[in-house]
Amino acid sequence: MTTLTEPVSRPQALVASRLRVVLFCDIMDGTQQRFLDAYEQLRHQVAAVPGHVSDQLCQSIEDPSQWLITSEWESAKPFLAWVDSEAHREMVKPLHGCVRDTRSLRYNIMRETAGDRTFDGPAPVTDGTVRHALTFKVKPGSEAAVAKILAGYSSPAARVDDHTRLLRTSLFMRGNRVVRAVEVAGDLAAALRHVAQQPEVRAVEEAINPYLEEARDLNNPESARSFFMRAALPAVHHVARSAAPGRVTRYALLYPVRSGCGAALADLLAAQDQLAVAEPGGVVAAATLFQREDVVVRVVDLTAAPETSPDVVLGVVGDRSEGVFARLVDLDGHELSDGAAVGRFLAECRMDLVTDRRSKDA
Repeated sequence: MTTLTEPVSRPQALVASRLRVVLFCDIMDGTQQRFLDAYEQLRHQVAAVPGHVSDQLCQSIEDPSQWLITSEWESAKPFLAWVDSEAHREMVKPLHGCVRDTRSLRYNIMRETAGDRTFDGPAPVTDGTVRHALTFKVKPGSEAAVAKILAGYSSPAARVDDHTRLLRTSLFMRGNRVVRAVEVAGDLAAALRHVAQQPEVRAVEEAINPYLEEARDLNNPESARSFFMRAALPAVHHVARSAAPGRVTRYALLYPVRSGCGAALADLLAAQDQLAVAEPGGVVAAATLFQREDVVVRVVDLTAAPETSPDVVLGVVGDRSEGVFARLVDLDGHELSDGAAVGRFLAECRMDLVTDRRSKDA
């Protein structure tokens, strides 16, 4: 085992969302030295990424072709910003020729012990559901044709294996941007591979290819991998009421973020959602924030129509939050002076629902 960066000193309470990333690598025969040379170059570049804390390189004592790379990050946000960037895609290219297969796992550090000392992290997520989204743009003018294709396919089998199943897929459009949010019980990577292999899904993906702003070739593994990495829209926050709220309806909002303000807006909306679900009888039953760079999408499950509480649904309750919100998004002439004005801007952000499918197990 090689420690690449000395561990930092630990406070008695962990930073709210320190992240541990575990990458399993299956190295091709005869390429291990090439892998080590590429990694030696890569690890210096990674060490310079903001938010990176430390990493380790490990080799299996049972199978020399199996390697493990672990890294620690100050929080999920800097890691997700880096791993979904063009810089990351260029950085890892030297590894492609020697790695047969990889599997990446990401964990929030919940508790750490050292001797008689214990360091606690954030409250754990206990609903067992993994949430993720993909987003891409289609050519202007093709929106209706794309929506028809995306709404008309047959759902793939929900069961992936003994440990993983698909729970829900919600697909939205706003203008020429498509957002597909998925919920999975178990292994997200296994679920995404399962879906990609289903003939009905492949037929849909091929059918929308001519309409995409960014060309892709799904028969070319490198082209497909690059497209879906760029399309990734990670979930950065989720909150839900502790008690079942009864009947709910799902909506999505796409925020017109000012340049460089995506992470700050996600922080603001996360705090607003914490308050919203804690409000007895409130309209928000659950909310999930998806964010990458300046793309911020919020999926909310509501117990009433959005118009009944437009400020809560938009995420701007209180004068202070309205002021901060106005500095982070492009209001395009809108004001947030009263409920009617907030409602009009809410309508500007609201995405159109294309399809919302739930498995019987969800």
